[in-house]
Amino acid sequence: MAGSGERDYVLGTHREEIERLGLQHRVWRPQVLECWRRAGITVGSRVLDVGAGPGYATLDLAEVVGPTGEVHAVERSGNFLEHARRACEARGLANVRFHEQDLMAGPLEVAHMDAAWCRWVASFVSDPAKLAGAVARALKPGGAAIFHEYLDYRTWRLAPPCPPLEAFVSEVMASWRASGGEPDIALSLPALLEDAGLTVTHLEPKVFVVPPTDFIWKWPSEFVEINLQRLLELGRVDEAWTQRVRQALRTAEADPRTLMITPMVLEIVARRRG
Repeated sequence: MAGSGERDYVLGTHREEIERLGLQHRVWRPQVLECWRRAGITVGSRVLDVGAGPGYATLDLAEVVGPTGEVHAVERSGNFLEHARRACEARGLANVRFHEQDLMAGPLEVAHMDAAWCRWVASFVSDPAKLAGAVARALKPGGAAIFHEYLDYRTWRLAPPCPPLEAFVSEVMASWRASGGEPDIALSLPALLEDAGLTVTHLEPKVFVVPPTDFIWKWPSEFVEINLQRLLELGRVDEAWTQRVRQALRTAEADPRTLMITPMVLEIVARRRG
Protein backbone atom coordinates (compact mmCIF):
# COMPACT_ATOMS: atom_id res chain seq x y z
CA MET A 1 0.00 0.00 0.00
CA ALA A 2 1.28 3.46 -0.83
CA GLY A 3 2.15 5.77 2.03
CA SER A 4 0.31 9.02 2.65
CA GLY A 5 2.89 10.94 0.65
CA GLU A 6 2.16 8.76 -2.39
CA ARG A 7 -1.61 9.23 -2.03
CA ASP A 8 -1.20 13.01 -1.90
CA TYR A 9 -0.03 13.13 -5.52
CA VAL A 10 -2.75 14.49 -7.79
CA LEU A 11 -2.23 11.73 -10.37
CA GLY A 12 -0.58 9.15 -8.13
CA THR A 13 2.86 7.54 -8.41
CA HIS A 14 1.89 4.21 -9.99
CA ARG A 15 3.41 2.58 -13.08
CA GLU A 16 0.93 4.15 -15.52
CA GLU A 17 1.75 7.62 -14.22
CA ILE A 18 5.50 6.96 -14.42
CA GLU A 19 5.02 5.95 -18.07
CA ARG A 20 2.91 9.04 -18.78
CA LEU A 21 5.57 11.27 -17.23
CA GLY A 22 8.14 9.62 -19.48
CA LEU A 23 6.09 10.52 -22.55
CA GLN A 24 5.61 14.03 -21.22
CA HIS A 25 9.36 14.44 -20.77
CA ARG A 26 10.07 13.20 -24.31
CA VAL A 27 7.63 15.76 -25.70
CA TRP A 28 9.24 18.61 -23.77
CA ARG A 29 12.86 17.42 -23.90
CA PRO A 30 13.99 19.59 -26.88
CA GLN A 31 12.55 22.70 -25.21
CA VAL A 32 14.12 21.79 -21.89
CA LEU A 33 17.60 21.08 -23.19
CA GLU A 34 17.68 24.40 -25.02
CA CYS A 35 16.43 26.21 -21.93
CA TRP A 36 19.15 24.65 -19.77
CA ARG A 37 21.81 25.58 -22.31
CA ARG A 38 20.71 29.22 -22.40
CA ALA A 39 20.64 29.33 -18.60
CA GLY A 40 24.26 28.17 -18.45
CA ILE A 41 23.99 24.54 -17.30
CA THR A 42 27.09 22.85 -18.67
CA VAL A 43 29.85 20.35 -17.94
CA GLY A 44 30.82 20.58 -14.28
CA SER A 45 27.66 22.38 -13.12
CA ARG A 46 26.04 21.55 -9.79
CA VAL A 47 22.27 21.38 -10.37
CA LEU A 48 19.26 20.87 -8.12
CA ASP A 49 16.31 18.98 -9.62
CA VAL A 50 13.34 20.17 -7.59
CA GLY A 51 10.45 17.71 -7.45
CA ALA A 52 12.41 15.25 -9.58
CA GLY A 53 9.61 12.71 -9.96
CA PRO A 54 10.78 9.43 -11.54
CA GLY A 55 14.00 11.08 -12.68
CA TYR A 56 13.63 11.73 -16.41
CA ALA A 57 15.07 15.26 -16.19
CA THR A 58 17.55 14.03 -13.57
CA LEU A 59 19.05 11.62 -16.10
CA ASP A 60 19.40 14.31 -18.75
CA LEU A 61 20.94 16.73 -16.27
CA ALA A 62 23.41 14.10 -15.08
CA GLU A 63 24.55 13.49 -18.65
CA VAL A 64 24.82 17.22 -19.41
CA VAL A 65 26.95 18.08 -16.36
CA GLY A 66 29.10 14.95 -16.73
CA PRO A 67 31.22 13.20 -14.10
CA THR A 68 32.77 16.49 -12.91
CA GLY A 69 29.31 17.91 -12.20
CA GLU A 70 26.65 16.90 -9.71
CA VAL A 71 22.88 16.60 -9.67
CA HIS A 72 20.81 16.60 -6.49
CA ALA A 73 17.35 15.13 -7.05
CA VAL A 74 14.78 16.15 -4.43
CA GLU A 75 11.52 14.20 -4.41
CA ARG A 76 9.07 13.15 -1.67
CA SER A 77 7.78 10.01 -3.41
CA GLY A 78 9.76 6.92 -2.55
CA ASN A 79 8.23 5.16 -5.58
CA PHE A 80 9.49 7.85 -7.92
CA LEU A 81 12.94 7.99 -6.32
CA GLU A 82 13.37 4.24 -6.59
CA HIS A 83 12.61 4.44 -10.30
CA ALA A 84 15.14 7.26 -10.69
CA ARG A 85 17.83 5.37 -8.76
CA ARG A 86 17.40 2.26 -10.91
CA ALA A 87 17.55 4.31 -14.10
CA CYS A 88 20.78 6.02 -13.00
CA GLU A 89 22.34 2.68 -12.08
CA ALA A 90 21.37 1.24 -15.47
CA ARG A 91 23.15 4.10 -17.23
CA GLY A 92 26.16 4.05 -14.93
CA LEU A 93 25.53 7.59 -13.69
CA ALA A 94 27.33 8.09 -10.39
CA ASN A 95 27.00 11.87 -10.18
CA VAL A 96 23.43 11.96 -8.80
CA ARG A 97 22.50 12.38 -5.12
CA PHE A 98 18.94 11.56 -4.06
CA HIS A 99 16.99 13.32 -1.31
CA GLU A 100 13.61 11.93 -0.25
CA GLN A 101 12.08 15.10 1.10
CA ASP A 102 8.80 17.02 1.15
CA LEU A 103 9.57 20.50 -0.15
CA MET A 104 6.99 21.97 2.22
CA ALA A 105 8.29 20.16 5.32
CA GLY A 106 11.68 21.79 5.80
CA PRO A 107 14.69 23.48 4.17
CA LEU A 108 16.46 21.86 1.27
CA GLU A 109 19.61 19.97 2.23
CA VAL A 110 21.81 21.49 -0.49
CA ALA A 111 23.43 24.89 -1.03
CA HIS A 112 25.73 26.80 -3.39
CA MET A 113 24.16 25.26 -6.50
CA ASP A 114 24.84 26.67 -9.96
CA ALA A 115 21.26 26.07 -11.06
CA ALA A 116 17.91 24.67 -10.00
CA TRP A 117 15.34 23.09 -12.32
CA CYS A 118 11.66 22.99 -11.34
CA ARG A 119 8.86 21.82 -13.65
CA TRP A 120 5.16 21.61 -12.70
CA VAL A 121 5.84 21.64 -8.98
CA ALA A 122 4.74 25.14 -7.96
CA SER A 123 1.24 24.38 -9.29
CA PHE A 124 0.78 21.66 -6.67
CA VAL A 125 2.56 22.77 -3.48
CA SER A 126 0.62 24.32 -0.62
CA ASP A 127 2.92 27.36 -0.37
CA PRO A 128 4.55 28.53 -3.63
CA ALA A 129 6.28 31.42 -1.83
CA LYS A 130 7.99 28.91 0.46
CA LEU A 131 9.10 26.92 -2.58
CA ALA A 132 10.54 30.04 -4.22
CA GLY A 133 12.45 30.87 -1.05
CA ALA A 134 13.82 27.35 -0.70
CA VAL A 135 15.07 27.35 -4.29
CA ALA A 136 16.67 30.78 -3.86
CA ARG A 137 18.54 29.71 -0.71
CA ALA A 138 19.89 26.62 -2.46
CA LEU A 139 21.60 28.69 -5.16
CA LYS A 140 24.93 30.46 -5.06
CA PRO A 141 24.93 34.19 -5.96
CA GLY A 142 24.27 34.41 -9.69
CA GLY A 143 22.87 30.88 -9.77
CA ALA A 144 19.92 30.27 -12.08
CA ALA A 145 16.44 29.18 -11.01
CA ILE A 146 14.64 27.69 -14.02
CA PHE A 147 10.91 27.03 -13.95
CA HIS A 148 8.33 25.62 -16.35
CA GLU A 149 4.88 26.25 -14.88
CA TYR A 150 1.39 26.68 -16.30
CA LEU A 151 0.44 30.26 -17.17
CA ASP A 152 -3.03 29.80 -18.67
CA TYR A 153 -4.38 26.27 -18.39
CA ARG A 154 -7.58 27.17 -20.26
CA THR A 155 -5.66 27.54 -23.51
CA TRP A 156 -6.03 23.75 -23.66
CA ARG A 157 -8.72 23.48 -26.32
CA LEU A 158 -9.49 21.85 -29.62
CA ALA A 159 -10.17 23.56 -32.93
CA PRO A 160 -12.96 23.20 -33.90
CA PRO A 161 -14.12 23.69 -30.29
CA CYS A 162 -14.95 20.61 -28.24
CA PRO A 163 -17.22 21.42 -25.27
CA PRO A 164 -16.64 18.08 -23.45
CA LEU A 165 -12.87 18.67 -23.44
CA GLU A 166 -13.37 22.23 -22.20
CA ALA A 167 -15.56 20.86 -19.39
CA PHE A 168 -12.79 18.38 -18.58
CA VAL A 169 -10.21 21.17 -18.39
CA SER A 170 -12.44 23.14 -16.02
CA GLU A 171 -12.89 20.08 -13.80
CA VAL A 172 -9.15 19.42 -13.73
CA MET A 173 -8.48 23.00 -12.62
CA ALA A 174 -11.16 22.80 -9.95
CA SER A 175 -9.78 19.51 -8.62
CA TRP A 176 -6.25 20.93 -8.34
CA ARG A 177 -7.54 23.97 -6.48
CA ALA A 178 -9.59 21.74 -4.18
CA SER A 179 -6.37 19.94 -3.23
CA GLY A 180 -4.58 23.21 -2.46
CA GLY A 181 -2.85 23.80 -5.79
CA GLU A 182 -3.09 26.52 -8.41
CA PRO A 183 -3.02 25.56 -12.10
CA ASP A 184 -2.16 29.10 -13.27
CA ILE A 185 0.64 29.60 -10.75
CA ALA A 186 2.94 31.25 -13.32
CA LEU A 187 0.77 34.36 -13.04
CA SER A 188 2.17 34.81 -9.52
CA LEU A 189 5.54 33.09 -9.69
CA PRO A 190 7.74 35.89 -11.14
CA ALA A 191 6.77 38.21 -8.28
CA LEU A 192 7.33 35.44 -5.72
CA LEU A 193 10.81 34.83 -7.12
CA GLU A 194 11.66 38.54 -6.96
CA ASP A 195 10.48 38.64 -3.33
CA ALA A 196 12.73 35.64 -2.59
CA GLY A 197 15.87 37.47 -3.70
CA LEU A 198 15.98 36.49 -7.36
CA THR A 199 15.98 38.70 -10.44
CA VAL A 200 13.89 37.43 -13.33
CA THR A 201 15.99 37.54 -16.51
CA HIS A 202 13.93 35.56 -19.02
CA LEU A 203 10.22 34.96 -19.60
CA GLU A 204 8.84 33.00 -22.55
CA PRO A 205 5.40 31.46 -23.11
CA LYS A 206 5.29 27.93 -24.53
CA VAL A 207 2.26 26.51 -26.33
CA PHE A 208 1.88 23.91 -29.09
CA VAL A 209 -0.78 23.72 -31.80
CA VAL A 210 -0.75 20.23 -33.32
CA PRO A 211 -2.90 17.79 -35.36
CA PRO A 212 -3.71 14.25 -34.15
CA THR A 213 -0.80 12.81 -36.15
CA ASP A 214 1.78 14.86 -34.24
CA PHE A 215 3.72 13.13 -31.45
CA ILE A 216 2.95 16.03 -29.11
CA TRP A 217 -0.79 15.19 -29.26
CA LYS A 218 -0.11 12.08 -27.16
CA TRP A 219 1.01 14.17 -24.17
CA PRO A 220 -2.38 15.79 -23.40
CA SER A 221 -4.44 12.89 -24.74
CA GLU A 222 -2.82 10.39 -22.34
CA PHE A 223 -3.30 12.86 -19.50
CA VAL A 224 -7.02 12.86 -20.27
CA GLU A 225 -7.31 9.11 -19.82
CA ILE A 226 -5.41 8.94 -16.53
CA ASN A 227 -7.08 11.99 -15.05
CA LEU A 228 -10.58 10.85 -16.01
CA GLN A 229 -10.01 7.85 -13.76
CA ARG A 230 -8.65 10.09 -11.02
CA LEU A 231 -11.68 12.39 -11.18
CA LEU A 232 -13.97 9.37 -11.04
CA GLU A 233 -12.17 8.02 -7.96
CA LEU A 234 -12.48 11.42 -6.28
CA GLY A 235 -16.24 11.37 -6.86
CA ARG A 236 -16.13 14.60 -8.84
CA VAL A 237 -17.69 13.08 -11.98
CA ASP A 238 -19.67 9.99 -12.96
CA GLU A 239 -19.00 7.26 -15.50
CA ALA A 240 -21.34 8.75 -18.10
CA TRP A 241 -19.46 12.06 -17.94
CA THR A 242 -16.10 10.35 -18.45
CA GLN A 243 -17.46 8.42 -21.43
CA ARG A 244 -18.67 11.64 -23.07
CA VAL A 245 -15.19 13.14 -22.74
CA ARG A 246 -13.52 9.97 -24.09
CA GLN A 247 -15.86 9.75 -27.06
CA ALA A 248 -15.45 13.43 -27.91
CA LEU A 249 -11.67 13.09 -27.89
CA ARG A 250 -11.77 9.94 -30.02
CA THR A 251 -14.01 11.69 -32.55
CA ALA A 252 -11.63 14.65 -32.68
CA GLU A 253 -8.61 12.36 -33.10
CA ALA A 254 -10.26 10.65 -36.06
CA ASP A 255 -10.52 13.93 -37.96
CA PRO A 256 -7.13 15.01 -39.40
CA ARG A 257 -8.35 18.60 -39.56
CA THR A 258 -8.58 18.83 -35.76
CA LEU A 259 -5.98 20.91 -33.92
CA MET A 260 -4.99 20.62 -30.26
CA ILE A 261 -3.91 23.81 -28.48
CA THR A 262 -1.95 22.78 -25.38
CA PRO A 263 -2.04 24.43 -21.92
CA MET A 264 0.22 27.49 -21.96
CA VAL A 265 3.45 27.13 -19.99
CA LEU A 266 5.70 30.00 -18.90
CA GLU A 267 9.45 29.46 -19.00
CA ILE A 268 11.10 31.51 -16.26
CA VAL A 269 14.80 32.03 -15.58
CA ALA A 270 15.79 34.04 -12.52
CA ARG A 271 19.20 34.72 -10.96
CA ARG A 272 20.00 34.91 -7.27
CA ARG A 273 21.03 38.39 -6.26
CA GLY A 274 24.12 39.11 -4.12
